[in-house]
Amino acid sequence: MKKVLIIQGPNLNMVGIREPGIYGSETIDTINAQAMAHAERLGLACEVFHSNSEGAIVDKIQEAFTAYDGIVINAGAYTHYSIAIRDAIAAIKKPVIEVHLSNVHARDEFRHKSVIAPVCVGGVFGFGKIGYKLALDALAELL
Repeated sequence: MKKVLIIQGPNLNMVGIREPGIYGSETIDTINAQAMAHAERLGLACEVFHSNSEGAIVDKIQEAFTAYDGIVINAGAYTHYSIAIRDAIAAIKKPVIEVHLSNVHARDEFRHKSVIAPVCVGGVFGFGKIGYKLALDALAELL
């Protein structure tokens, strides 16, 4: 069975509380549970990891080199400026799919640029919680 990792970055633990008009009213725990159930239906073993810390996210990505077959990542604000996360993704040579609950391209201009996009195989933006399912579908096909 292929193993996949979902990484939830900074402030995603506040989904359901933080700006529900943008991020929705469901909690991240509910979204994670739905994503894990979907992964299981796809025949994937799935783990979810959350951290507000850039270094912890880098460590988890590096762990994926030997522990996982692919990653779905919502890097939150780190998407726009973390070269450390970008370099960790590039180093592991595993398929990584970038996800954002909101359509980052329809928001503030600083959110339009993703420094991790060039080292990800693709991205899903603006579909809310469904984005995780779409990313897992794609990852299952790639694996």
